[in-house]
Amino acid sequence: MPRPVNERRLCAAIPSRVLKPAGIPARELEEVILGFDEAEAIRLADLEGLYQEAAARRMGISRPTFGRIIESAHRKVADALLNGKSLRIEGGEVSVIPKGEIKMKIAAPSRNGQIDEHFGHCKEYLVFTVDGKRLISEANIPSPEGCGCKSGVAVDLAASGITHMIAGNMGAGAVRVLASHGISVIRGASGDATKAVQAFVDGTLTDSGLGCAAHGEAGHECAHE
Repeated sequence: MPRPVNERRLCAAIPSRVLKPAGIPARELEEVILGFDEAEAIRLADLEGLYQEAAARRMGISRPTFGRIIESAHRKVADALLNGKSLRIEGGEVSVIPKGEIKMKIAAPSRNGQIDEHFGHCKEYLVFTVDGKRLISEANIPSPEGCGCKSGVAVDLAASGITHMIAGNMGAGAVRVLASHGISVIRGASGDATKAVQAFVDGTLTDSGLGCAAHGEAGHECAHE
């Protein structure tokens, strides 16, 4: 007996549509069907640029399952494009994530309760979940040894469910790595870490775009560009 297929979660509804070569009636074309779960996998991996582990978490499935879905999706899209077939997007065992179900979970690189200007050299990451406008403090995440830009800390943060990072300065390469793990970065914070996180939740802190070279840390250079 085949195993039941768990519903794959979509961040937003995907409309049914048919894409086909111009000038040829759809009835004359062979049709390829791309499921909504396959379309979502393409959106997460190819459009948003998420790593498969992060994309799988978004869809509520395992990484191997996501790998099989995205492989099938790529094959179907290639077949339709290269062989002149129509591509219909519909079907699949999916559910749309209700608005507000995904809780924002924020990490702030900190040293003695203050925002550490270089996130990779911080003592620890303060962690908060957000309930409305209220912060709920959670267990802190220790910072690994070495420069966080190359330490793999993004994997640990993503595995802990972190969705946003409030930081001082950070290079574009590190921002891209965190984004690939599904973590949005807001730079330009300083001072008390808890107050900085609250300012972001209240809408008074936005990303400054400042790179890690801006603070002129002696002896450290992040070559991420």
